[in-house]
Amino acid sequence: MDALSCSTIVYRAMARKQWLDEENTGALPAAFMRRPIPKDEGGLSADVESARSCYKALNKCFGVVSLHLGRLRDLQLDILVDTPPHANIIGLPRQEDDRTKAERLASLLAQQARLVPSEQYLDSA
Repeated sequence: MDALSCSTIVYRAMARKQWLDEENTGALPAAFMRRPIPKDEGGLSADVESARSCYKALNKCFGVVSLHLGRLRDLQLDILVDTPPHANIIGLPRQEDDRTKAERLASLLAQQARLVPSEQYLDSA
């Protein structure tokens, strides 16, 4: 796969209800924290195709957020595509490796993330 441009939009599934704020209008930093080893070995899962393919990748999904790749790169993070459309957000430390940096980056990602309207990924009845 060709290198992704900074204008690329990537998607992250909200696999847990606790990853969304109380009004379900945005992501919380918990959505961008890596799990302990051996989970998240390649980074945080993301999708480079669409909100729909991101949503369909999980059995249970509480929403999808979009992130702008250029803004990720501004934070010294990047996207590594492994099995398209699956990719990983790379460069995030685990809490046990650098708690302060992990929490700061998770907060910045939560601020940047935009909740995708469900009509963009749910099948219409």
